[in-house]
Amino acid sequence: MFNKVLIANRGEIARRIIRTCKRIGIATVAVYSDADVEALHVVEADEAVRIGPAPVAQSYLQAEAIVQAALQTGADAIHPGYGLLSENANFARRVEEAGVVFIGPSSHVIGQMGSKVRARAIMEAAGVPIVPGSDGAVSDGEALVVAEEIGYPVMLKASGGGGGIGMQVVRNADELKKAFSSNQARAKSYFGDGDMFVEKCITSPHHIEIQVLFDGQGHGVYLWERECSIQRRHQKVLEEAPSPFVSEELRERMGEAAIAAGRAIGYVNAGTLEFLVDDDGHFYFLEMNTRLQVEHPVTECITGLDLVEWQLRIADGEALSFTQSDVRREGHAIEVRIYAEDPVRMLPSPGTITAMTLPAGDGVRNDVAVEGPAVVTPFYDPMIGKLIVSAADRENAINKLSEALDAYRIEGIKTNLPLLRDIVTSEAFAAGVTTTDFIPKLQSVARTKNA
Repeated sequence: MFNKVLIANRGEIARRIIRTCKRIGIATVAVYSDADVEALHVVEADEAVRIGPAPVAQSYLQAEAIVQAALQTGADAIHPGYGLLSENANFARRVEEAGVVFIGPSSHVIGQMGSKVRARAIMEAAGVPIVPGSDGAVSDGEALVVAEEIGYPVMLKASGGGGGIGMQVVRNADELKKAFSSNQARAKSYFGDGDMFVEKCITSPHHIEIQVLFDGQGHGVYLWERECSIQRRHQKVLEEAPSPFVSEELRERMGEAAIAAGRAIGYVNAGTLEFLVDDDGHFYFLEMNTRLQVEHPVTECITGLDLVEWQLRIADGEALSFTQSDVRREGHAIEVRIYAEDPVRMLPSPGTITAMTLPAGDGVRNDVAVEGPAVVTPFYDPMIGKLIVSAADRENAINKLSEALDAYRIEGIKTNLPLLRDIVTSEAFAAGVTTTDFIPKLQSVARTKNA
């Protein structure tokens, strides 16, 4: 096993990785910007290396500075966490070239899945259902032809996109003409890739993902599904496992499709296949995340597995010690993401946290970046942390989450806690009616009641 791991990330995920490393006896190295000198991930790591000033492009996205920090401190491996450089094939390649282990799939696989156009083609060849759409990247004129063939509404997407950037629903030819150039420019700016493609828009789908683990000896398992449909601006707010929508038969079919997808690309380490699922149970490949997911704790709660530990073991060459029939699924888990943001406008609201109280108790887990007074800077993602609850069944998990949210206190800044309380206490959520348009529908019901 590794002697020392550098964590190329910050905030709650850096602390999460440090926690597992400490438990299994691996020393850790944190990296930090000038804005994070006093951050908890810096305090808790065994060593820490400054990598630049506060702006993310000058610090946490400085691949060479991070590689040099690993070499300087004698780290055997680099864990990228999620976001930032975690799915950057060039970074993974540079780590490999430096003789340091990248904890994740190979740079080649990351590159294959980083292009949504290429990923669609690979999945189609592997027999994994894909959303009807263009065969590859298209020009604006070709996009119009494809949209007419498959019918509006369509989803215009950036090949290199993520987090909803470069993605837009368009309902007619005029909207498509206007949306194409603006989304293409945004995709070039954010991802350095202006390729655009078109897919049929699946109306009010479920966003369901399958967690997989593959070792380097050709063994793979799926760790059930996560229901991730409750989103704002195409970014997840609440996730749960298992999904209240998925039947045992659909669960098995999606799991087998995820394994087929992983095998098709020679995947090794933890990964996630994201699917859109319509009301009739038809599912379509959306994308593959070649890293640890933000929402991985709900899978850990129902399986009893530590996914970070398995990432480390697989990266060290260890084989999976269990098969699909050994993977347990017990109880129900729900995660909500706590953001420093206006709960109505849903825009970032950085500032100074003057006081903070976290809920506690059996089945309550807090994965947080801060635990008391602290500054939430405007330089990084506004997520403060995650609240995860688990119980014997969904009804008890919802009750536990509702109590935990009532006990959660953050003073000094605006947060999305009021929105989360509205979601969890809504009739639709209790009934398991959780499609991707959940939040707009919830807000519409609230407006009607207040009219």
